Amino acid sequence: MRSFRFLIMVAAPALLFCSVVKEDNARFKELAKSFIEGFLPLNPEWATGLGDHRYDHLLSDYSPAGIEKKRSFYLAYLDSLGGISAGKLNPINRIDFEILENSIRSMIFNLDTLRSYEWNPRVYNPGGAIYSLMARDFAPLQQRMKNAMERLEAVPELLDQGRANLKDPPEIYTETAIRQNKGTISLIRDDLNVYLDKLAEPIEGFDEIRGKAVTALEEYGQWLENKLLPASHGDFRIGEKNYRSRLKYTLNLDLPMEEILKSAEADLRKTQGEIYETALPLFREYYPDRLGEAGDTSKVVRAVLDSLAKEHPNAENIIEAARISLKACEDFVKERAFVSVPDEPINVIVMPEFQRGFAVAYCDSPGPLEKGAKTFYAISPPPSDWDAERVESYFREYNDYMLLDLTIHEAMPGHYLQLAHSNRFKAPTMVRSIFDSGTFTEGWATYAEQLMVEHGFGGAELKMQMLKMRLRMMINAIIDQKIHTAGMTEQQAMDMMMNEGYQEEGEAVGKWRRACLSSAQLSTYYVGNFELNEIRRAYEQQLGDQFDQKEFHDKLLSFGSPPPRFVRQMMGL
Repeated sequence: MRSFRFLIMVAAPALLFCSVVKEDNARFKELAKSFIEGFLPLNPEWATGLGDHRYDHLLSDYSPAGIEKKRSFYLAYLDSLGGISAGKLNPINRIDFEILENSIRSMIFNLDTLRSYEWNPRVYNPGGAIYSLMARDFAPLQQRMKNAMERLEAVPELLDQGRANLKDPPEIYTETAIRQNKGTISLIRDDLNVYLDKLAEPIEGFDEIRGKAVTALEEYGQWLENKLLPASHGDFRIGEKNYRSRLKYTLNLDLPMEEILKSAEADLRKTQGEIYETALPLFREYYPDRLGEAGDTSKVVRAVLDSLAKEHPNAENIIEAARISLKACEDFVKERAFVSVPDEPINVIVMPEFQRGFAVAYCDSPGPLEKGAKTFYAISPPPSDWDAERVESYFREYNDYMLLDLTIHEAMPGHYLQLAHSNRFKAPTMVRSIFDSGTFTEGWATYAEQLMVEHGFGGAELKMQMLKMRLRMMINAIIDQKIHTAGMTEQQAMDMMMNEGYQEEGEAVGKWRRACLSSAQLSTYYVGNFELNEIRRAYEQQLGDQFDQKEFHDKLLSFGSPPPRFVRQMMGL
């Protein structure tokens, strides 16, 4: 029998170790809390989106002093994180430590290396900062409009900062900024009237301040068109070195871009075979007089997609069509019960004009600090300057079945469902809620498309559109990388999207623009989808006959929105 003295000698170091571990966890918790408290006022628009409304009256400061203040703040906290041993933290805090460190390094990289405030005029568009105060009823309208007035008062200074900072931007960035600036003017000059008319009492000075903001935006728009656009000769390609860094920070994963490219190209070929096998029975049904062409993969797939494209919405009814598709998706998910369905409200809306020109649709969920607010599923009509042929191409791409697939992705059981689950996650810090992973969120949304088809929703016709979207997902990862690191031209990208992915010309044009206006983000869809499918395969293999899909999905969605590699850890894989 061991002596009592020996037990004391063993227990003492163990107690000391527990004390040190507890101290490290407490230090990290306080450090994270302190960082977030300092971060939000430096990024007030972000704070509004999260649901922290203490800074709704502020706009970000892009003056040299404001930029230096951010840089110094981030560097100081990165240094403080270096004083904490991540290995001594509990599993939840260890993950949040890595997320916070990656996020801070990414923000420093953006400020010091990419320096987008010097070449991206979209940075200085205040439309989102104003719209976010109107979109949700998180506070009395009187208070929200007073905050909007204070932000409007800061608009001329923000635009002056843009004039001072912008140097030789890429032409496509300036063109997009010009289009979006017009939308912001319309929002402030016209759309705010709906809210002003509902006020119990007028806000003194609002019209005067609004008028000055509109004038400043009009003058800024003229400067964009007459001064900046002719001088916009910068390269939108960020180059291989910067792309590698941005990809690493975006994915929060050390995954070489060469591996992503190799995997995406292999999956592209595999999916092209799968879409042909799905199309063949439909081709035989639709075109009994063309059976001699059944061995031609491209002809078969394109013919079936062309047939499906004939039934499509238009600019007048696309919102109502999206509402109908959302109801059908919601009913199906509830009936099949393969994941828990949230009860938070969701509205289908027309995408505000100032946000158009980047994506066709988006899901705008309430931030993790917002309570009981609505989610918006926004859809963009085609740009007003498109001719009739391109508009027709746009709606052929977003035909009835593709709109259904888009609704799955953006709403049910895609982004809306996943983010509603994510907002319920509670941890010692808010790190995971504030710095969510696009790789996980886009991975889930693309996985949700597969899931609905797996359960038989929409039949072979929807499966065709889902597989077409998978082709798009892989091509997006390929062109994202090749555009920014290998000099891929617009024609090469268009050819790949239209010939390899069967995309309509209007969709390909829009995606070329989006790829130019972003970097690494388009790769999150493919990498996230790959990672989530791997997690499911590993979990099914681990549980065997005990695997339950609803239990798996609810567990998968219960950790917030961290990078998939952390989800794998928390799933015990």
